Amino acid sequence: MVNLKINLLPWRQKRRDRLQREFLNALAAVGLVAVLLLVGAWRVYESAIDTQKARVAVIASEIEGLDARIAEIRVLLKKRKELLDRMRVIQELQGNRPVSVRLFDELARQLSGNVFFERLTLRGADIAVTGVAEDNSRISDQLRAFDQSLWFTGGNVTSINAFPQAGPEASRFALSVKVSAPSAGAEGN
Repeated sequence: MVNLKINLLPWRQKRRDRLQREFLNALAAVGLVAVLLLVGAWRVYESAIDTQKARVAVIASEIEGLDARIAEIRVLLKKRKELLDRMRVIQELQGNRPVSVRLFDELARQLSGNVFFERLTLRGADIAVTGVAEDNSRISDQLRAFDQSLWFTGGNVTSINAFPQAGPEASRFALSVKVSAPSAGAEGN
């Protein structure tokens, strides 16, 4: 009988070395695939982030445009209000024009003889009058004339001073009177 000795160890060692290389190669391939998947996922997320940043930039530019339009609208609304205020003032002035003319006409009609108005100041419904009169009785006549008028009420002398430059009994006076425009029926041109 022949005794054959077969040494299986190198074959097993070669097989073990080959399986270990295959395992390491598979492990490297799995690692490479994992790295590639991570890089791919990273790129996908970066692309999504860039897309979102672009959207945000577009929205921000739209917001800036809308803010500019809002500012323009505010300016236009302010101008509109100013124009409406001007129109209201003009309408009031147009409506009061006949009253102003009639007020000056009535002042001239109610002016007593030998009384001279130097200055008239209108503040609201109050008229302040400064003037010169021949004597104090003319100032009293002037107050009575104002009280008899439908356009004036509440005549009140605020000061009387001698004014010899205008005459021996002349006086410089200051008085106030309130405007009370009559209604259209009571006026009786």
